[in-house]
Amino acid sequence: MTDNIKEPPHYTQYKIEPIDFIIANDLDFCTGNVIKYVLRYNLKNGVEDLKKARQYIDFLIEKKVEKSKKL
Repeated sequence: MTDNIKEPPHYTQYKIEPIDFIIANDLDFCTGNVIKYVLRYNLKNGVEDLKKARQYIDFLIEKKVEKSKKL
């Protein structure tokens, strides 16, 4: 029986789980969430997860633009 808490199927379908990839590459919270939502959308929440990923992408863009204006 699959443990849906420790090994949810929407993450374990890949050779490396998103959390392991995110940690191994020292990614920030927003970038990690983009990866998480894009990888799981097909097996979990569909378009809703893609919209969540887009929200984090938009946040990253806003922060990058704000930062470039301060330079």
